Amino acid sequence: MAFGIYIHIPYCLSKCRYCDFHSSGGNGQVPDTYIQAVLHHLKEQNFPQPDTLYFGGGTPSLLTPQQLACIIDTAQPVCGAEITLEANPETLSLPLLQGFRMAGANRLSLGIQTALDDSLKTLGRPHTTAQSRAAFRMAQQAGFSNISGDIMLALPNYTTEEFDQTLSLMVEEGACHISAYLLKIEPGTPFFQNPPANLPDEDAAADFYLYAVEKLALAGYQQYEISNFSKAGYESRHNLLYWNCEDYLGIGPGAHSCIKGIRYAFPRDTHGFIAGTAPFSVTGECTWQDYFMLQLRLNTGLHLPLLQQNYGITLSPAQIQFIQQCQKHDLLHFDGQTIQLTPQGMLVQNSILVQLLS
Repeated sequence: MAFGIYIHIPYCLSKCRYCDFHSSGGNGQVPDTYIQAVLHHLKEQNFPQPDTLYFGGGTPSLLTPQQLACIIDTAQPVCGAEITLEANPETLSLPLLQGFRMAGANRLSLGIQTALDDSLKTLGRPHTTAQSRAAFRMAQQAGFSNISGDIMLALPNYTTEEFDQTLSLMVEEGACHISAYLLKIEPGTPFFQNPPANLPDEDAAADFYLYAVEKLALAGYQQYEISNFSKAGYESRHNLLYWNCEDYLGIGPGAHSCIKGIRYAFPRDTHGFIAGTAPFSVTGECTWQDYFMLQLRLNTGLHLPLLQQNYGITLSPAQIQFIQQCQKHDLLHFDGQTIQLTPQGMLVQNSILVQLLS
């Protein structure tokens, strides 16, 4: 079974208006005290050599190549491991990217979001479209051949033309993988306190999502998960660990882990993480309901014989009848063994799950 490690970097140049991840703005670098805390937790954990390493944030591209190399060397990934670094365009230069590549990163995930500068300003993103293009080109010059880009859908004043422009940028600059997801207004964010004007309503947002799925497929990016699309062979191996309920270790404030069916987490407390006063604690079990939900995120779907084999769960006649009703409304495909949500079904996945898991 594959094993992955997630390293959280909770520092940003500035905090985006929609972001509810644990991070703080106003930082131009990652303190060495934070790196030492990460290394301490890596060394005290007894884990196999990871098949994937993922540096998320926050803004992991604020790391120095030396800091990145130190963490990778301590984690001791297997030969051929997928090592992903999230990066924001405004933080990048060719020498920095060359350093990241030499340190061991072999996959880059760029926070592009949109190709319209006005929309970037609305979101509070500090980069420009020109910097997005430059980031792709510098990454390729530095030796990265596996580059992903994020697209955010249903922004204020959103149009299909904005999506088309953003997708064109990704295609022209050689993205192998695209994460496309709807803007969500999360509690505690500036957007929650002061919602932006002219947000699309739920129906319009759904239409943008379905439009994106169709256009991405035409551009050669096949959907393999609700919000993820890739060219053949460029699926995110690390994220597939999550969705397939395989083991992973998360290190950093707010980071979660699942090891041998038990969930753990660090509190969202950066100072406590550095000081060693924010404990790595059990938060619960990874249940059959978790497996059910996560498998339905994938285009491959939920295989009922595996649900029975792994968890001893067999669906009732009432549940099967509900699944068949959903199939009649083109929300899913069901061949008697595997449930696969359609794009329309993925939009209402929560409603489907409420019925099936109750």
